Amino acid sequence: MIRYLFDILIRNNLNDFVGNPIINNLIWLSKEIPAWSSTELPWSCPGDSKMQNVLFEYCTFRLNHFKLCNWLLCNSFYELDPPACDLIPGIIPVGPLLLGNQLGSHAGSFWPQDSTCLTWLDKQPVGSVIYVAFGSFVTFSQQQFDELALGLELISQPFLWVFRSDITDGPLAEFLHVFRTRINDRGMIVGWAPQEKVLDHPSIACFLCHCGWNSTLECISMGVPFLCWPYFADQFHNKSYICDAWKIGLGLTPDENRFITRHEIKTKIETLLSDYVIKTNALKLKEMAKKSVTEVGSSFNNFESFIEQIKH
Repeated sequence: MIRYLFDILIRNNLNDFVGNPIINNLIWLSKEIPAWSSTELPWSCPGDSKMQNVLFEYCTFRLNHFKLCNWLLCNSFYELDPPACDLIPGIIPVGPLLLGNQLGSHAGSFWPQDSTCLTWLDKQPVGSVIYVAFGSFVTFSQQQFDELALGLELISQPFLWVFRSDITDGPLAEFLHVFRTRINDRGMIVGWAPQEKVLDHPSIACFLCHCGWNSTLECISMGVPFLCWPYFADQFHNKSYICDAWKIGLGLTPDENRFITRHEIKTKIETLLSDYVIKTNALKLKEMAKKSVTEVGSSFNNFESFIEQIKH
């Protein structure tokens, strides 16, 4: 859904918002939709100007295709964001679209999944495990990577960390050997995980993630609270929804050098795990997501209506 709002940002010149000006570096499409920071636009990629240019060209290129469409099918559900749905002409929310809802075999992972983590999760207490995953593209500098690792080491909770081989350019083999020795059996590290099954596991307490839209919908659908660490593009605005609109998570705050410190990670995890309101809100959204794809749900009805329109 948020990706389609990006195109409204582009369609309306950023200096020409009628009734929705740029105020204090915030950009408002409407009073009901979380504002964009002028430093965290859809094409923002802090510290990487080349990638930022690529993202901007992609956003503007995609807009031309949208102009040719009669319908825009969206992997979301109406109840998640009614103001945005009402703002976008022709939008048809038909989600959440989850792999677990499909019959038969399916493909879609960029990396081979390690399902042994599910057996490890079976041995952990209910609501105890911190799940850490940053999608397929997020990378860290060596210093930031070290802070993340030390933050996980500082917490007293067990954790499952999806650790891609390209997550940083440092000496990973040596790091993994030393780190596994220090954490003993308290944490498990895998190259890739069956994410929906992990998030749906009763031992999971929260999800430390980059706020990519697929991960966001999966987490919402499983009723798991978020700890948000956005990297680029739509992830910043997804974080705004998660923390400010839906109130189902907390964001990590960089220090004066723009690093997320080990102490910030530890403190926010402890705060999140003790926040009953966030947990309750997450479970409410889970039920809304589940209902939307049932025979009386909004996404189910939207898809049925779309099929009828195609037939005629």
